[in-house]
Amino acid sequence: MSPHDPDTDTLLITVTGADRRGVTSAILQTLAGAGVAVVDIEQMLMRGRLVLGLLVTTPRDKKRLGKALTATAEALGMSVEIERGSGDNRSRARDRAHVTIIGAPLKARALAAIAGRIADSGGNIDRIVRMARYPVTAIEMHTSGASPDRLRTLLTREAAHHGIDLAVQPASLLRHGMRLIVMDVDSTLIQGEVIEMLADRAGCGAKVAEVTEQAMRGELDFEQSLRARVKLLAGLDASALDEVYDAIVINPGARTMVRTLRRLGYRFAIVSGGFSQITDRLAADVGIHRARANTLEIVDGRLTGELVGAVVDRAGKAEALREFAADLGIPDAATIAIGDGANDLDMLAAAGLGIAYNARPVVREAADTALNVPYLDTIMYLLGITREEIEAADAEDGIVTPAPPLEPFAPRG
Repeated sequence: MSPHDPDTDTLLITVTGADRRGVTSAILQTLAGAGVAVVDIEQMLMRGRLVLGLLVTTPRDKKRLGKALTATAEALGMSVEIERGSGDNRSRARDRAHVTIIGAPLKARALAAIAGRIADSGGNIDRIVRMARYPVTAIEMHTSGASPDRLRTLLTREAAHHGIDLAVQPASLLRHGMRLIVMDVDSTLIQGEVIEMLADRAGCGAKVAEVTEQAMRGELDFEQSLRARVKLLAGLDASALDEVYDAIVINPGARTMVRTLRRLGYRFAIVSGGFSQITDRLAADVGIHRARANTLEIVDGRLTGELVGAVVDRAGKAEALREFAADLGIPDAATIAIGDGANDLDMLAAAGLGIAYNARPVVREAADTALNVPYLDTIMYLLGITREEIEAADAEDGIVTPAPPLEPFAPRG
């Protein structure tokens, strides 16, 4: 009978104790002497404590192997447990998913609730991996036995109740391939709204901010509201665009995310209902490959209050995502969209993974997942990339990436 046959008799061997050099080697040497085949193996190290688990085929003389393993473990100052069973972890082939959980802090009560809902759905947690310990705590659960769609429905509700962020993604090859990330700009890539910053310089900040908020909540037609706001900027000196650009604050983690994922071949685009006079410069500064936005008309060094060309609205953002993906030869399923407002909804729906980033409630409810922490690089944890891997890659390039201080942060209500 093949050792990979699901009906093969197996032994589960668990070795625990203070970590020391040579533990795994010594245990495997002992198993080699028994002539067994390794069906599965996992190892975890936490605060100097080692847990080594091996699933092996059952030898002819199980008692002899047990004595040998006990002697090896004792010589290492470890303990060993041996259990008899049958088969491999067959559930892993069924409805596999990655559940990423992010909290600041991540409390045991919240994790207990998530684990309980996974069990309620008929799922099993096969593995848990820490993705980051600061400035947020992020862990990833590898699950099987419950469909990702069912898990997403149950777990999203539970996560919202406990004030944590959570994403459920099917386990697939897409996670390992080149992808296209398309981002909104205002209040996503950068803090604040450019049009409001311009309006402050034109003396109509309060009026424009009021209309902007109504548009982002989906209460006004975006194009009509944009043209109305731009009209209020008529007569503003074009030098205000340079002043606004110099005042822009890029969201924490944005540069780290772009820099890291570009190393892996990812492509980036920004699609904005804002203005190309800002977004083109921003793309070049951050390292983003493509940009699309509206263009302010400027005559004799002053804004006319009009736009040039078609407006990039809600539908236009989704169209841009599909166009960029097609040009790059990337399927829509391998695209990621990030946004915060109602005019991002079509883009989020068109992407393979739509992420609501510190978004309005209407957007959080519609997106595949939502992040409510002020760090854009947390998105990499959803892609299976750990904080340690990010920092190691930066270190190779001589870049120091200290974590920003974790400050109280309230998402939009």
